[in-house]
Amino acid sequence: MRAHLGDQLVIESPATGVARRDGEIVGLHHEDGTPPYDVRWSDTDEVTLVFPGPDAHIRHLEHEHPGPGRGGPAEAVSTATGAADPGDIGRRVAAERRRRGLTRVETAGRARMSPDYLAYLEERPADPTLGTLIRLADALGTTVAALRGGGMDLPPGQGHALLHPRLRDLGPEECRTLLSTHGVGRVSVTAADGHPAVVPVNYEVVDDAIVFRTAPDSVAAAAVETEVAFEVDHVDEAMSQGWSVLAVGTASRVTEPEAVRGLAQHAHTTPWAGGERDMWVSIRPTRLTGRRITPADR
Repeated sequence: MRAHLGDQLVIESPATGVARRDGEIVGLHHEDGTPPYDVRWSDTDEVTLVFPGPDAHIRHLEHEHPGPGRGGPAEAVSTATGAADPGDIGRRVAAERRRRGLTRVETAGRARMSPDYLAYLEERPADPTLGTLIRLADALGTTVAALRGGGMDLPPGQGHALLHPRLRDLGPEECRTLLSTHGVGRVSVTAADGHPAVVPVNYEVVDDAIVFRTAPDSVAAAAVETEVAFEVDHVDEAMSQGWSVLAVGTASRVTEPEAVRGLAQHAHTTPWAGGERDMWVSIRPTRLTGRRITPADR
């Protein structure tokens, strides 16, 4: 018997072959995947050390191929790239964990699971149980629906407002910290047809300037040589709180070849919109303001 983290251990009735109990394998004690296992039982949510008997079998994850010749966890690695292929849930867990500044060990401790199992979830396609998702959502201050990608096409902020909210202004330094070094923000411009427009862009912060790249004929390119507003925010749906930062300044096109090369080489991401977008625009804020909504007792 061999198993991987995330596989399911099923105990069957010797008489009927019907599953009497099942649980998720959250800990291995041998590198080759042989027993014993740490199992989180679906009926009690408790983790126990299990030495499987003859009435037990392993239900492997769908993305792997069970069989006597199956190797170790490395078989879940993409053969095309040689790198792990994390599932959508794992990517969301990892992104939320990093956004909150938590290590895997800290997150695993909060979620009452093995750090190795959390690493497995983040790095490989997996189908964690509902109980596991509930604990992860609680540890990360989010919801199971958010980790599953539910509501992805809905605007944020549909949760209930706080009973006693506190709205406070942010100072310039805190605004700069929240802008961070990169992300997605919105730039407000007057389009070529004279109508106002708000365009989402992937941005970087370089030497206190907000920079983004676009195409010369795009709506965002209309920002050049005008005073614009740039806004970035975050909404925590689970806690009904969040913040926003607004930067105002004149936008200019970055034309110096060395500066353009440096921006392209050190960019954290390519524009999500795709296509040829090699025109860099810089906004140096002359006014920086922000607000944060939290419970009144914080």
